[in-house]
Amino acid sequence: MVKEMCFDNLPEAVGLLIEKVESLEKMLMEKPVHHQPTQTKQLLTVREAAEFLSLAVPTVYSMVSRGDLPHMKRSKRLYFDREELMSYLKQGRQQTNDEVRESALDCLTKKRRG
Repeated sequence: MVKEMCFDNLPEAVGLLIEKVESLEKMLMEKPVHHQPTQTKQLLTVREAAEFLSLAVPTVYSMVSRGDLPHMKRSKRLYFDREELMSYLKQGRQQTNDEVRESALDCLTKKRRG
C-alpha cells in the first residue's frame, strides 16, 4: 500500500524508513561474514606467476629449472606463493647511493672504535 508523499504524512514516512533501515541492519548483523583470502596468501599458477613477475611463461619455467624461483610442485603442476615471489623480488633490490654511503660510514666508524 503506497501512500502519496506529502508533508502531512512525512512523520509516518520517516518512521517507515527507520523501520526498514533497522530491519536491514539486523539482517546484516545476522549474516555470517565471508572473508576473502588476502592476495598475498594466494597460490599462483605458472601463468599467473609470469604475469605477476612481468615475465614470459617459458622464462618462469627456466628460472624454476635453475632453482632461482621459490615454488611448489604437486604432480606435474607448479604453484607459487605470491608472498614468496614478492620476497624474491625484494632480495634483488639495489641500495641507493645514500644507503651505500651510510653503510660504508657505519663500517668505518665501527672499525675505528674496535
